[in-house]
Amino acid sequence: MEELVVLVNPQDNVIGLMEKQQAHVNGLLHRAFSVFLFNYKGEMLLQKRASEKYHSPNQWTNAVCSHPRNGESYLAGAKRRVKEELGIEVELAEKFSFIYKADVGGGLWEHELDHVFVGNYDADFSLNKKEVEEVRYISIADLDKEISENPENFTEWFKIILEEYKHHF
Repeated sequence: MEELVVLVNPQDNVIGLMEKQQAHVNGLLHRAFSVFLFNYKGEMLLQKRASEKYHSPNQWTNAVCSHPRNGESYLAGAKRRVKEELGIEVELAEKFSFIYKADVGGGLWEHELDHVFVGNYDADFSLNKKEVEEVRYISIADLDKEISENPENFTEWFKIILEEYKHHF
């Protein structure tokens, strides 16, 4: 099934639909969401993207990041993808939104109006191995150290979103 993204202007008005990979080739602004999950110790959940992903494979990123479908709210899309990728249900709260553009290599761009959600989770996962290689929790201090020492191990958008997240908290 062809996956479409919702193209928008900077005010989040819909201007069309486009096949996901084509939107990433063209670098067109589209709707997205990012989910940050934390355990009871305040550590952030990271996922390692599956090796078969068409861009940024085997790189660490936030718990879940994806795109709402046409007619689907940002929150509904975020909850859907948390279930599809991590096999869990969790309460999420939207914290902020912003626009960014990142070169993800291979002639592909992430240019997204990104709504960022936060939740807490402390139980088992049922990972979709086509999406997620593995998960782990990490403190923000250790995460900052890892990113500074090995930035190539992390997705480009995660590094941008993480910095934006820190400005809001």
